Amino acid sequence: HNPFPSSKDNVVGYTTLFASADLIQQSIITPWADIDWSQTARVAFVGFCFHANFNYHWLKGLERMLPGGGAKRVSGKVVLDQLVAAPATISAFFIGLSVLENKEDPLENWREKFWTSYKALNFSLVPPVARTVFVGGITLVWTVFLCHFRQQKDDTQTKPPSH
Repeated sequence: HNPFPSSKDNVVGYTTLFASADLIQQSIITPWADIDWSQTARVAFVGFCFHANFNYHWLKGLERMLPGGGAKRVSGKVVLDQLVAAPATISAFFIGLSVLENKEDPLENWREKFWTSYKALNFSLVPPVARTVFVGGITLVWTVFLCHFRQQKDDTQTKPPSH
C-alpha cells in the first residue's frame, strides 16, 4: 500500500502551493491591483519543475530507507532531510528563480540568502499517510517566507558613496 499521493497530484499541488505562496507574500505588501503575475508564474514554475517531483521522490525514498515512526528512525529522517533535502530545495528555489529572471549571476541571490533560509527550516513528526499533505502545507508557509525574503533589499550591500 502506497501512503503517498500520485506524482501527478503532487505536481498539481506544489504548483498551486508555490503560486499561492507568492500571491500571499505579495498581497501582504502590495495591493492586489499591483500584483506581479509574472513573478507568481516564475515561482509556480519552480514548484512545478523541481519541488513537486523532488519532494515526492525524496519522501518516498526516505520512508523506504528508514520505515516507521520510532524515535531513532524519525531522528534519522530529520537529520537526512536537513542535510540533503533542505539545501537542495532552498538552492533550487533561489537559483531557479534567478535563472528564470535572467540574472547576470544566478548564484548571487543564493549566496546572499541561502544560510539565513536554511537556518529557518525544520521538519515535524508526521505519519507517512499525512506526510506529503503536511509537507505541502508547510511548503506553502515556507515558500511565502522565501518569496518575501527574496524580495527584500539586502541592506548589507555596499552602497556607492554620495558626493
